[in-house]
Amino acid sequence: MGILDGKVALITGALGGQGLEEASLFAREGASLILTDVRKDAELPNEIVNSKHMLLTHDVSDEASWAENVLRGQKQFSRIDILINNAGVYRPASLADTDAALFDYHYRVNQLGVFLGMRAVLPVMRANGGGSIINIASGAGAKGTNGLFAYSTTKWAVRGMTRSAARELAPMGIRVNALLPGLIDTPMVAIFPKERNSEFVNRVPLGRIGVSRDVANAALFLACDASSYITGTELPVDGGYLA
Repeated sequence: MGILDGKVALITGALGGQGLEEASLFAREGASLILTDVRKDAELPNEIVNSKHMLLTHDVSDEASWAENVLRGQKQFSRIDILINNAGVYRPASLADTDAALFDYHYRVNQLGVFLGMRAVLPVMRANGGGSIINIASGAGAKGTNGLFAYSTTKWAVRGMTRSAARELAPMGIRVNALLPGLIDTPMVAIFPKERNSEFVNRVPLGRIGVSRDVANAALFLACDASSYITGTELPVDGGYLA
């Protein structure tokens, strides 16, 4: 018996990095999965292949794409209990080097995509008597960050949307929380020189870079009934960096 038996989770950006790790862990814990990504194919681990799941192509910045995929998921599984707004983009640039197109690129995926996701699952969760929404923000959105202007500001906005939505949706039994990952060993951080990442790790109290499983474990806690009295909060997964 898994702690997510009987629950249905929709995970965006599910074919790589943190999203794939979340999907694998949720499958092991008994959840049925609606996995969405802009990519159309990927090698899935056995725990997902052997689970009840569907894989859908999805542009999170497109409202029609959200409506179609939520409807398909609802038809397949009759309900959606968990949404993880995991899809995100990351192209480092300072304010001076960020043009309108680059800012809009981050905004449409990192911020608008989260808004559209929460809005799309709201009727389904409300009809089911509740649910858990987990928005993936970032430690970079909790403080000023050099060289990540568009990324950090859109992730900051995710924190605000999370808190506002948590208050509005609580009477419906829908919990909304945010995760704030720090430096996690995914392809996103691989673009930086190892020396830069090593410098960052030296400022992390736990003294190591995070791994996707660290974020997935935190998402599992916020998704399951063990966190049933938690909403509107931000959980850093950063080795103590923001402490």
